[in-house]
Amino acid sequence: MPLKPEYGPTLGQLLAPHWRAASRAVRAAVVATGVGLVVAAIAVVLTLLDARISHGGPVPFSFRYRGLYRTAPDPGGYAKVQRRSNGRLEDSFAVEPLRIGPYQGSLSGELPLYATGYIRELARRYAGFTLRGEGKTRVNTVPAYNVFYTAHVEGRLMYGRDVLILPERPGVREGVDIVMLTSPRANREVSSPLLVASAGILETPLRSFTFG
Repeated sequence: MPLKPEYGPTLGQLLAPHWRAASRAVRAAVVATGVGLVVAAIAVVLTLLDARISHGGPVPFSFRYRGLYRTAPDPGGYAKVQRRSNGRLEDSFAVEPLRIGPYQGSLSGELPLYATGYIRELARRYAGFTLRGEGKTRVNTVPAYNVFYTAHVEGRLMYGRDVLILPERPGVREGVDIVMLTSPRANREVSSPLLVASAGILETPLRSFTFG
């Protein structure tokens, strides 16, 4: 709709003479600045939005994350997101395959037994490994099992929390091992391994984790 004369002139009309009088270099600089502002705005929006990872296969799952960056999983792993500062690991959330042997009774009774051998493997894997706690938990109502620890990873002390979780169905033997690491200095809210993913940047991936 044309602008009524009494409401003119427009900003474009006021700036048009200056634009025509400007040199080619000035015009190019203005256009480049405008493009840069648009790119920066898009980057800010993407930073504020959650990203999502969906994995298929025998044990399909998905989770959301923010402030972390997708990286190649460890050999045999399914997915991994991390946060680094000056090249040093600050936070990591990895999903790896989990397969337990045949068992009788409930899965909730089997996981503590499986965790005994799992903890021994962690002690072999990590330097300075110290078990800080273990016990049953739930992830989005699905029964799971926590292992809390401290260990040296990439040459620095890290809080660790691993969650052993399998889909809820009779006789299930395949699930995932969610391996979470965070530096004691990475998040003020996380002051011990028991608080990993209960606060801080790893909370979103764990809370949003679902099978299917």
